[in-house]
This record gives sequence, C-alpha cells and structure tokens, in this order.
Amino acid sequence: MTDKGWSVARIAVVLYPFGAGAMAVNVFFASLIFSWISGPVLTAFWSIAIGCVIGIPATWYFARHIRYLMDTADARSAD
Repeated sequence: MTDKGWSVARIAVVLYPFGAGAMAVNVFFASLIFSWISGPVLTAFWSIAIGCVIGIPATWYFARHIRYLMDTADARSAD
C-alpha cells in the first residue's frame, strides 16, 4: 500500500472492538430470526464469543477498505 499513515494492521487493531461488537449483535439477531424455525436463541456469552471470532476477518477487510480510501484520498490530493 503506502508507507504514509497507519498500516492496515494498526487500523484493524483500533477498530476490532467495534467490529467484534457489531458481529456479536448480528449473530444474536440472526439467532432470533433462526428461532422462528425452531432454532435455538443464543445466550449473550455465545453471541459475544462468536462475534469475537468472526469479528477478526470482518474488521481486517474493513481496515483494508479504510486504508484503500485513505490512499485514494492521498493520491487525489497530490494531483
């Protein structure tokens, strides 16, 4: 990418709590929808645990997108 600004890894580490929290909420609501067809409703513990796991790749991809947007903005401002 670029050597200016924050790296993708640093952005991902900073955004991880938000990504994990968002994934936990999504997992919980998905389990509520799944309960309509007799599926189990996940407890808060399992929703948070699964959210922490799937929050890792989700946050990484989001951080890559943010880094891309930062690089694009830097390239346009250099013109």
